[in-house]
Amino acid sequence: MNYKQNEKILQVTEKTLVVGVDIAKETQFCRAFNYRGIELGKVYSFSNDRFGFDSFKEWSEHLMKKNGLDKLIIGMEPTGHYWWNLGEYCRDNTMEIVLVNPFHVKRSKELDDNSPTKNDRKDPKTIAKLVIDDV
Repeated sequence: MNYKQNEKILQVTEKTLVVGVDIAKETQFCRAFNYRGIELGKVYSFSNDRFGFDSFKEWSEHLMKKNGLDKLIIGMEPTGHYWWNLGEYCRDNTMEIVLVNPFHVKRSKELDDNSPTKNDRKDPKTIAKLVIDDV
């Protein structure tokens, strides 16, 4: 979809749960935030299969209900082909997906802790913040 900048920004509201997912071959890690960047819950990991995707969906729905939110946006970095299965699952379950440019993720990591190192627990936060800030 082609959105204007303001329309993109307005998609994340007070009622939105933004989940950043770090895609990997076998185990994905994710973190959830509200529209202001406040983390809701702890780091969650799930397997790259149907069982894992179902548990991810349940985890997301639980956080939404617990925090009174009614919209879910999932941000992920399309690295390799490992994101395809989760992307297809999300689309089939009417979950909104935002693909974040891997170059932006790499550069933005340094802003959090002044270190460009890759970390399965750090990357989901960076991805979610990029979705919230609409980079």
